[in-house]
Amino acid sequence: MSEQWFPFATSPAGTASFPSYRFSGTHRGIGQQYGEACADAIVKHRDLAVERLSTHSNVSVQSALAATSAYREFVIEHAEFLDEEIQGVAEGSGLSLTEAYLLQLRAELHQHDYTTVDAPEECTTFAVLADAAADRTPLVGQNADLPAPYTQIAVVIHLVPDHGPEVLMLTPAGQVSYIGINDRGLGVFGNFLNCDGWRVGFPRYLLTRLALLHDTVKGAVEAVRDVPRASSRNLIMLDAHNTAVDIETTPKGTARLYPEHGILAHSNHFLGEELLAEERAAPPRLENSRVRYDRMRELLAANHGAIDALTMQRILRDRDDVPDALCIIPGDEDTDNITFASVIAEPTLGQLSVAVGPPNEHPYTCYRFSKEIPDDR
Repeated sequence: MSEQWFPFATSPAGTASFPSYRFSGTHRGIGQQYGEACADAIVKHRDLAVERLSTHSNVSVQSALAATSAYREFVIEHAEFLDEEIQGVAEGSGLSLTEAYLLQLRAELHQHDYTTVDAPEECTTFAVLADAAADRTPLVGQNADLPAPYTQIAVVIHLVPDHGPEVLMLTPAGQVSYIGINDRGLGVFGNFLNCDGWRVGFPRYLLTRLALLHDTVKGAVEAVRDVPRASSRNLIMLDAHNTAVDIETTPKGTARLYPEHGILAHSNHFLGEELLAEERAAPPRLENSRVRYDRMRELLAANHGAIDALTMQRILRDRDDVPDALCIIPGDEDTDNITFASVIAEPTLGQLSVAVGPPNEHPYTCYRFSKEIPDDR
């Protein structure tokens, strides 16, 4: 059953927040409900994806749509439930199946550009273990950086399938996987990485939902490691056992990074020794990524033992080091990227705090799995 879903701890009246929905049932049914409820935003997302293919790549829209069927074979083989949801999204929104797949494959279908020219930076992630937190509640999340129009098409969705974990996720409308948590206490967030060797395989954005099938970081990492990946992706994970890991992936390799003194951070360059030679970010982008990574680690270390959701809000709003700031506003960069959304998850509490970007201009809204009366935070 689809329903408009409102957060249990809301933003102040009159301030911006992303639309939120709850979908339940079979995966096909969830996709249909999603497509119907978010049809206008999904169509806008399709139009944006097509426009950016036309103006920012050497790949024609026709060839991109034709290519989706080869990727779909890997989704069916390794996560058929996601193919069912994508079919449902197409049916509910009025998109063709190839258009619905286009939304899941935005990065892969630009691959010729991403592996040969200057790709935009995207996202700064963090994880904080209990011993570094103010109240021993672990946190994980990120500033999500994408072109500014994504602020107009993102949604928060609560998925309640007939079988398997519930998922609470921020995502561009029409995508069935982006960043979020499950009701077992696992959170999964991600960053763009640039390497050669992209290929037809399992799409990078769908790795999050594959990971969120699991209760633990260990199980999630094994799932990501074992699937034949199409592209590069960084994932940072935290579970209810106070375990965190960052896994850098290329189509054929992985590297793992672990917390130091209870904190972990990542941006958009390889850090694992096994994959350093894979780096293909252009020098200005590499410097931008290093500045953001260093700043995130600096702020986490400076607040060690006192980090809670409110502290993370202040950190994620940080504008030092412009144009290489953690919080990106229009005009900071030579691209149209901004921090389109900011997300702080407390997976053990089953809650996700989300700000429309840039987060220095908007409040965070708290979304929860349960309908318990919220605290006053």
